[in-house]
Amino acid sequence: MNQKTSNKIKTILTHALLLIFAFIQIFPIFWLFGFSLKDNSEIFGGNIAGLPQHWRFENYANAFFNANIIQYFFNSVLVTGATIIITLAAAATAAYAISRMIWRGRETMLKIILLGMMVPIHAALLPLFIILSKAHLLNSYWSLIIPYVAFGLPMAIYLFTSFFASLPREMEEAAAIDGCGIYSMFLRIIFPLIRPALATVSIFTFISSWNELMFAVTFINKAEYKTLTVGIMSMVGAYTTKWGEIGAGLMIATIPTVLVYLLLSEQVQNSLVAGAVKG
Repeated sequence: MNQKTSNKIKTILTHALLLIFAFIQIFPIFWLFGFSLKDNSEIFGGNIAGLPQHWRFENYANAFFNANIIQYFFNSVLVTGATIIITLAAAATAAYAISRMIWRGRETMLKIILLGMMVPIHAALLPLFIILSKAHLLNSYWSLIIPYVAFGLPMAIYLFTSFFASLPREMEEAAAIDGCGIYSMFLRIIFPLIRPALATVSIFTFISSWNELMFAVTFINKAEYKTLTVGIMSMVGAYTTKWGEIGAGLMIATIPTVLVYLLLSEQVQNSLVAGAVKG
């Protein structure tokens, strides 16, 4: 077997493995879409994995209007959007101060911040509930935004710090010689260069906030503040449950995650490439 034939076989096997892996990743979305278009009789009648016999698109209409999914969706967008904006602003500025500015104790500060990645959210549930209760923040958007930002900052600061380390200092030195201040330097020179890192942190923050359930269930009791995950869970009835409508709600909750990744995937790939070049 010559080298050309061997390379062709390796290419075919590689593409075959990638197709199998892609199918494994994408199949649950197609299965959920089919599940959302069925009723209980079809789901429990042995056709849970196959295509629907009757495509019941009314499940989406019922989920939107009867289950109040629109309100829950708006709450999730508001909480997740605020969490992403605050996390990006706080993490980027903190990472810049740690990685680019010279001051005593910056490495120790970074280690202390990274210790937050080791704290499980389950251990912080009761203390957070007591703090938020005494601060009169329960049943509000802030009762979710504050914990989400707190638990998202350590990873975000770590990612930004690693990315800042790959940027040359000569740009900042030249800007300082020209009279550029620290804030202008960060906003006009550094900030446009860290778009890949911003996209990466945005995706991680979006996924962790959008899909979070435990804090949302514990800190929110009023329906007007419930997020999408809690709203879908509340669709389970005491005596009967329309599982097709729950599937429609889950499909609605899945679409934004896919769209966000598709919009920011190129920036994430650039971030990974920059890290590989640095390494």
